[in-house]
Amino acid sequence: MRSARQANSIAFAGQGLFLAVVLTELPQLKDKFDLSEAALVGAVAGISLIAALGSVAAERVAVRWSSRTALRLGLCLVAISGLAIACSPVPAALFVALAIYGIGLGAVDAGTNMQAVLIQHGQGRFILSSFYAAWSAGAIAGALFVAACAALDLSVSVAIGVAAVAVLLAGQTLGPRLLGAADAESGPDEHDPARPVPVGTFLMFGVTLALAFAIDLAVGNWSALYLSEELHASAAASALALAAYQGASLAGRLAGDTGVRRWGSRTVSRCAAAIGSVGLAIVVVAPTSAIAIIGFLVAGIGLPLIAPLCFSELGRRTGGRGLDALIARLNLFNYAGTLVGGVVVGSVATAANLRAGFAIPLLFALALFGLARIFSQRLRHSGATATIPGQN
Repeated sequence: MRSARQANSIAFAGQGLFLAVVLTELPQLKDKFDLSEAALVGAVAGISLIAALGSVAAERVAVRWSSRTALRLGLCLVAISGLAIACSPVPAALFVALAIYGIGLGAVDAGTNMQAVLIQHGQGRFILSSFYAAWSAGAIAGALFVAACAALDLSVSVAIGVAAVAVLLAGQTLGPRLLGAADAESGPDEHDPARPVPVGTFLMFGVTLALAFAIDLAVGNWSALYLSEELHASAAASALALAAYQGASLAGRLAGDTGVRRWGSRTVSRCAAAIGSVGLAIVVVAPTSAIAIIGFLVAGIGLPLIAPLCFSELGRRTGGRGLDALIARLNLFNYAGTLVGGVVVGSVATAANLRAGFAIPLLFALALFGLARIFSQRLRHSGATATIPGQN
């Protein structure tokens, strides 16, 4: 379990690194291929839609073989698509490469979360937040890497190509250490693989997850453009918005496991939503890029904790081979959220400006404060499912 946890943490980090590189290079890709704002919005929406297909494919592969196989295939697709993005000579080739990336993105998202919940089952205690902390660490590294490339005047192709090679090497080196099908079914929480999950419970966690990812992807997709176009920051300074958000999320997620064990997931999620609302309010009213970066940092302290809580609590309600399918289906709400976070914010920005666009994530953060009631007061360990209001 320790070896698998380390390997899956690096897979999370690789996913975060490459996504941060792609998102923070959006302004440069826009300029390189002379893309319109509408084309950029369409590309973001297309990636989200295709990623949902990748998640469904990962579910089929996991049920047929294992989530380890699904994750390794996904990492390969991410690396291949990254090299294709780096080498694209024309916009049409770029969009094809981004479509391939979408499939890989969905497969890796589903695979890493399936592995994370299985490993948590094996260890019998809440550890999901630490995996997402690894994702944040990778995203920070990716954003800072792009900032360094901009400072050194290296091309967008070099930045994305190097990141793709890093993902390829990590996936091939660490893949064999992940949990296979036999390992996944041997944990202490796998004694009752037929436990049903009510549809209403599943949908409530799905909506919560969608809103959390909508905020997360809005920051990832549009923070750099917000600073560069609305607040007139340099390319290097614009990349620091995502770095600040992910830096704060790393700190919050590193403390998240302990917080949930001590106070329960409901209290943690409610505090996370409140802190995030304050941060996004700062972003919306920020007069300068420095103030906006502070706002993104405050928002990152709390909001990124909510996604791992959703996977953890829902994952504890079943076991066995059915767990992979449940987690992969919950992951589909990730892309509903990214569509909203990427497309709605972008559409509002096109109609008005990005300052108005960031009011949408602020509203979502306020909604998450109310939805915190779906989480249990305390997470019980090993074999016991958490309680939710109205159920015994």
